Amino acid sequence: MSKILFMNSLTEENYLKEIYKLSGQNPKGVSTTAIAVALNIKAATVTDMVRKLTRKNLLKHEKYYGVTITKKGKKAALEIIRKHRLWEVFLVEKLSFKWDEVHPIAEQLEHIRSEELTQRLDKYLGYPKADPHGDPIPDSKGNIHLESLVPVSAVKKNGTGVISGVSEHDSSFLKYLESNSLGLGNHIQVLEVIDFDKSMNIKINRKKNLHISNKIARNILLKLHGK
Repeated sequence: MSKILFMNSLTEENYLKEIYKLSGQNPKGVSTTAIAVALNIKAATVTDMVRKLTRKNLLKHEKYYGVTITKKGKKAALEIIRKHRLWEVFLVEKLSFKWDEVHPIAEQLEHIRSEELTQRLDKYLGYPKADPHGDPIPDSKGNIHLESLVPVSAVKKNGTGVISGVSEHDSSFLKYLESNSLGLGNHIQVLEVIDFDKSMNIKINRKKNLHISNKIARNILLKLHGK
């Protein structure tokens, strides 16, 4: 039976996961400032950890260009993300947690280092492709399928699509979506874009009209019809 172990530094795993995510937006290099903002810590602390992870060949850091993640670092980050998202599925589907409750719990469970446990969890859940927030789950080889999703804020008048993801996992945001029938799988039509503040009037499931702010619209991701 495989042992269940924890990393000597959970902080290292959290850095790798966040830098991997930021690298998707900044493939040429992520600044230490951006990392500090994402993790809500001081820039000097980030610099020290980047040096440590660079010595382990998990990151590369070039002056003026920023931080990039190595092949080894990417593999480690995807393993953490895979575990996190599988645990979120388990918590929602098997333990009846709500989608706004699971993120902090999965943050703890993702650091369990048992490949056997992860594989059995994946099989038990029926090899899910996405977590409760619509985020794709990497497979056991680190492959991840990224769907072409667009924020509601980028959709023009009369554009339609199905909610297939969110880019914000804050509990209050998810509760707002849930209370307004804006969960995954719901149909959205943009009725009007307000020039003044880019807020929107939308129709949900061809029935309910709702006015949403630009901030909310930016964080709801749609799979557009015909895409």
